[in-house]
Amino acid sequence: MAYAAYFLSFLLAVGLASADPIHIPLTRRSHLSRRALLDRLPAAADHLRVKYGYKTAASRLTERGQSVNIPITDQDYDSSYVGMIYIGTPPQSLPVQLDTGSSDLWVVSTSCTECEEEDTAAFNPSASSSFKLNTTTPSTFGAPHGDIVLSYGSGSVTGKVASDTVTYGDMTVQAQTFVAVDAMDEAFFELNTTGILGLAFQGLSATQSVPFWQALVNAGELSNPEMSFYLIRDDGEPFATYDEFGGVFTLGGTDSSLFIGDIDYQDLAGSPLYWTLSVSAVTVQGSPISIATGDSALAAIDTGTTLIGAPAAAAEAIYGAIEGSQALTGEYDGYYTFPCSTTANVSIAFGGRSWPINPADMNFGTFDGESCLGAIFVIDLEGSGDAATDIVGAEIPTWVVGDAFLKNVYSVFRANPPAVGFAALTDSTAQGTGFPSVLSGSPTTTIRSASITASENPLPITSGTSSVSTGTSSASSTATSHASSATGLIIPSTLTSCVLAFAAALSSWITL
Repeated sequence: MAYAAYFLSFLLAVGLASADPIHIPLTRRSHLSRRALLDRLPAAADHLRVKYGYKTAASRLTERGQSVNIPITDQDYDSSYVGMIYIGTPPQSLPVQLDTGSSDLWVVSTSCTECEEEDTAAFNPSASSSFKLNTTTPSTFGAPHGDIVLSYGSGSVTGKVASDTVTYGDMTVQAQTFVAVDAMDEAFFELNTTGILGLAFQGLSATQSVPFWQALVNAGELSNPEMSFYLIRDDGEPFATYDEFGGVFTLGGTDSSLFIGDIDYQDLAGSPLYWTLSVSAVTVQGSPISIATGDSALAAIDTGTTLIGAPAAAAEAIYGAIEGSQALTGEYDGYYTFPCSTTANVSIAFGGRSWPINPADMNFGTFDGESCLGAIFVIDLEGSGDAATDIVGAEIPTWVVGDAFLKNVYSVFRANPPAVGFAALTDSTAQGTGFPSVLSGSPTTTIRSASITASENPLPITSGTSSVSTGTSSASSTATSHASSATGLIIPSTLTSCVLAFAAALSSWITL
């Protein structure tokens, strides 16, 4: 009951402060025991390798097929972080994972009969008067006409490209492109996924559509073109089988009650596709280690995975500095173990500031006897150490920095100028156990309630430099200057009523 009471008070507080950015609670979802999660790690690593264009441990010599390969979120181990979106007219509520490592929105549809599970939501196209199929979408290899295949390491999902009204928090985009999934491989079905809301840039989209968040930025609907995350770590429950409070996602600003000090912004390294930064240094057990830097250290900041993927040489150096570490082989190729009695202290630096990872996040759990599995694994099994090149010729990351790192910082993803910022968590939020004080925060920006139509207008990009923000700046003039780029009518809506509906749906969805 405590979680339900908190959600209701949290959302009501947001509803009464309509001038503030939207602060939306996240739910942490886990359905498997720790042992079962460990057993799925080989597949999880391969999912992530394919997501970023690397060959898998299962088959290094097998090239990707002709189907469209897009980022697929790993959530078959540890907990995943989900939020509630609404699709259709009338709106249908669907819990989806928020993924800064991909750009497309997809949800399971009711036509996917093998996807049905008692506790899994599905979108019903026939129940929405605003649903439209995209009949011009060419089929991908092996799929019916109009379908798109989303491939990953050990399976795929198939669906129809469509458009409909999509709402998140109090922001609505009309005619938002998404994929209504009607077929899943068994491996993906086991992940218990309802869908993914991609939060990376349009250039990464398999459907070539404007992502939901980018449509809002293009229309000038976000006073500050940024989104922020506070993620809570697992509470130590060995057999978590329920959904519980997992953090806060803020759209259009930040929540100063969740962090202390300055936000350290670093400009994106390369073109805006992934949210990429350059790893400048790594410290292990208090001492710096030797790693490649610059273009050979591009890191995708990815909320959609718990893992931290690193180049082979960097992973070897990290675990080489942790006494008793051992490299695994076979299906666990790329993973390392270290003695469970050892406290692994690892820090990663972007620019001039170093950010420590809590030892609890570096230790994924007991693997065999007295050995524990490390949270950092090798993403490039062939050990090239250089950034690979994707199908459009752009460099792709050699590091993937997921929730094992992000649970230790307050993270801000800024669209213009494109940058990622980190700030230190407050003492209570750093422990990952306390609820934030939603009434005591001082959000930095305002956000308007609106309904817009998705367009192909590109995200305005301006050059910028690394900067530090105290979290007190006014709304971005760059974002608001592009308000005229919206192609649809801007219609004010009532935040409180939206929040009440969201709270009711969310509290009934959570298993108490």
